Amino acid sequence: MTHARLPGLSAPVLGGAARPGLCTDCGVSRMDDGQGMGHACGRACQFIQPDYPAREQQAHGRVAAPAQGDEAFFGVTQQMLRARLAPPAPGAQWTGITTALAARLLETGAVDAVLTVMPDPADRWKPVPVIVTDPADLAACRGMRMGFAPVVALLEPARAAGHRRLAVIGIPCQVHALRVLEAEMGFEAIHVIGTPCSDNTTTENFHTFLSLLDPAPQTISYLEFRADYRVELRYDDGRRPRVVPFLQLPISRLPADFFPMTCKTCVDYTNRLADITVGYMGGDGDQWVIVRNARGARMLAALDGVVTRPLTDKGKREGAVRGFLANTERAAGGMPLRRMPDWLRPVVSFLQPRIGPRGLEFARARVEMKAVETILHLRRAFPARLKNMVPGHVWHVAARYGLVPGTGETRDEG
Repeated sequence: MTHARLPGLSAPVLGGAARPGLCTDCGVSRMDDGQGMGHACGRACQFIQPDYPAREQQAHGRVAAPAQGDEAFFGVTQQMLRARLAPPAPGAQWTGITTALAARLLETGAVDAVLTVMPDPADRWKPVPVIVTDPADLAACRGMRMGFAPVVALLEPARAAGHRRLAVIGIPCQVHALRVLEAEMGFEAIHVIGTPCSDNTTTENFHTFLSLLDPAPQTISYLEFRADYRVELRYDDGRRPRVVPFLQLPISRLPADFFPMTCKTCVDYTNRLADITVGYMGGDGDQWVIVRNARGARMLAALDGVVTRPLTDKGKREGAVRGFLANTERAAGGMPLRRMPDWLRPVVSFLQPRIGPRGLEFARARVEMKAVETILHLRRAFPARLKNMVPGHVWHVAARYGLVPGTGETRDEG
């Protein structure tokens, strides 16, 4: 597949470069205005001084209410669903809801173009930012990519091409920057379809991971971390799909910097600023859809073929999160992790999907783990950043595990 075969899809050459330090290369630093326009990186970056209450008010018309149950974990919520497309879209990571939402926006004329990523023609796992104007071409954008993709930088070529109504499919750090810049760039409307973060790494690092999973990593065509504590692998050489329990993954063989510090200190795992979030964590085998505002509700209502089921909410998360906290404390302090004895791994792998947290409880556990990880790693590596970088919703969910702000760790303390 090459871009030339897809007339409704273009991959502009983006200038600039990623910034050093805590940067996920969302694309702002590659824009012509990245260092001009009031120093856009400083204002837009999730890793400098995010203001989630202001951004939530801007995007949703209100701020998430920690006292209202699951909004403390997942952000502003109008509706949560367990959903799937029937039949599933060919080549989709789950069933294809994310790209189907974008395609429907193009089909109905609600948007002129969609900003998203497709696989590099030379590497199926490498993301390439693209502008899509033909809904049929979104099929080429299905599936998971692993690596950094400066999607936000596409705003400038999209505007130059005359597009005024956009849809953007993005991960949380991209969406945070987008929300800061959208009002300044003169677009009529931007529809934001968000996916939860999934602990990104470089494409090169991901190939190393694949090589530890299989002796023929080049044949792996699909990889998914599932809510049943297993990773599913599919192949394009005719082999049957394979399922690997989380506890049997070769995590201990990965380098210490496999996951960058940005992902270890992420403050938004569920894409709180998207109009609609589509992921897996709370779906218990289906897709998990969080409708956040009226625009997100209209997008979902316009989509045909969506089958919904009641959300599940099973098990207890606290033990798992406390175990994660203990290991993260050791890792952040440079100490070796406590490893489970090999004889015990099959037993725990059997029990996890049966008695571990499932559905919404699984999602709550992952959000709490990210909050714990963020605070502990920032305290070790960038203690001065805690004050400005960690928003109140992260401290709120971490408090259950005894992680509360110390002196000088919140903005209110000056």
